[in-house]
Amino acid sequence: MPDQPSSIPPRRGLDYRVHVPLLVHALGVQTVVALVRVTTSYRALELELSVIWLGLISASFALLPVFLGVFVGRFIDRGNDALSAWIGNALMLVGCVGLAFSFSTALSLLLFTAVLGVGHIFLMASHQMICIRSAGRDSRERAFGNFLVAAAVGQGLGPFLIGWLGAGAHIPPTQLLFNVGAAGIAVMMLVSFILRPGAKPRTEVGESGVLSVGDLLRTPGLATVLIASIITITAQDLVVIYLPLLGIERGIDASQIGLLLTVRAVASILARALYVQLIYTFGRWPLMVASMLGSAAIFLVLAMPLPLVAVYVVCAAMGFALGIASTLSITSTVEVAPVQARATVMSMRISGNRIGQVLLPLVAGAVATAAGAAGVFVMIAVGLAASGVSVRSIPRSGG
Repeated sequence: MPDQPSSIPPRRGLDYRVHVPLLVHALGVQTVVALVRVTTSYRALELELSVIWLGLISASFALLPVFLGVFVGRFIDRGNDALSAWIGNALMLVGCVGLAFSFSTALSLLLFTAVLGVGHIFLMASHQMICIRSAGRDSRERAFGNFLVAAAVGQGLGPFLIGWLGAGAHIPPTQLLFNVGAAGIAVMMLVSFILRPGAKPRTEVGESGVLSVGDLLRTPGLATVLIASIITITAQDLVVIYLPLLGIERGIDASQIGLLLTVRAVASILARALYVQLIYTFGRWPLMVASMLGSAAIFLVLAMPLPLVAVYVVCAAMGFALGIASTLSITSTVEVAPVQARATVMSMRISGNRIGQVLLPLVAGAVATAAGAAGVFVMIAVGLAASGVSVRSIPRSGG
């Protein structure tokens, strides 16, 4: 992997004073995001909004971050990773409180989901850079494995809470769930202040020394990895949005949908726990290709009419394959990014993901109108397969 930025002290192990608070915060934030976003889908269905509105509300989470990514990255590259986390948590608090206490209309769901999305890009970019700061070069893969396990636990806890509080209803108690989300992110605001700033870079990079977005995209392998990340992360996002719709179409109640998403998340946790061993056994790029092509095949199977037991098996396989693919989309971006612009590149990755989350839900909404949730899953499968094939062209210069 590239050398560490100058703000990271040379060491081989993990700095647990930085790493443990990061894991706690990542777990809590991802729990809230998963809970609130699924609840937003149910609130839209509760209000009898069309699937087009469902797509627009989902896209609002991603719209503003598309334009903010490079700014956030440059801001963090100047040594502001912890400050970025505080800003992001505060914005997410505003979004969650708005969803919990505003009038329930399509426009209010769209507005506060957008605020939630802006806070999320600040948090995700800062978390990833704090993760790098918490580890030496030799322990970076392990640090990201731990970080992504914590995130996956949160992604599983959110749907679990929905299923538990839903108590078998087709549409769970959305107001209660929004209240739980607002309370949870308020607690995480307090936890965020434990994330202390790191040392500032020893030298400030002048404007003439800042790599442009075009220069960064010409870095060998970077554009391909970013596209793979867009497809992989958007696939995960669309599952959260359209599995509830699949449940309504096939008569699966909300508690079962919550458990299905939890099974997916548990499998993702297992994948990330095994990530370090898998990458050293199979190699970075072969593992990335296999996980993306495997995910494509799994989505095709999910589009078929299946008994509930088979849907559980498919969701478990999906969680494992996408867990590996999404982890690799992050660590491979770090692998190929220039050291002095890592936060910028990581924020570009998140912005690229948000572009996918803006455009693909709109396409998915149109597909769902014509072909239902199964059509959306076929669309995801095609994208994953195409991206997996493109990753094979990346030069195998390491890992």
